Amino acid sequence: MLKKGWKINSILTGSCPRCQEENMYVEKNPYKLSKVYTMHESCSHCHLRYEIEPSFFYGAMYVAYGVSIAFGVAIFVITKLILGLSAKTSFIALGIGILVLMPITARIARNIYINMFVNYDKDWRKNA
Repeated sequence: MLKKGWKINSILTGSCPRCQEENMYVEKNPYKLSKVYTMHESCSHCHLRYEIEPSFFYGAMYVAYGVSIAFGVAIFVITKLILGLSAKTSFIALGIGILVLMPITARIARNIYINMFVNYDKDWRKNA
């Protein structure tokens, strides 16, 4: 479904942004909360260092804010406008939804952030 070489593939699967061969995370399941941020140091295929500079992923916090807002708006629209629930119930669902989606939000934000700086390179073997 997701075509190799597209940034959306790397963002949604958590694969290396340069070669898209390996998952960046040690644990694929984001709901193992003790390992939600645990990443491999580098890709075993193309040897891309994931933490490009010290504290690189602090910038992903800003992306996480935007992703959380997008999820929140989606949850509110679904509960209030589509399901027709009351405003109070919709806000309760919004709070619960944001908490439940937090590990996914954190990973997607990191994936988006690193993909802003690293592009897919089909010829990474030649350029290495």
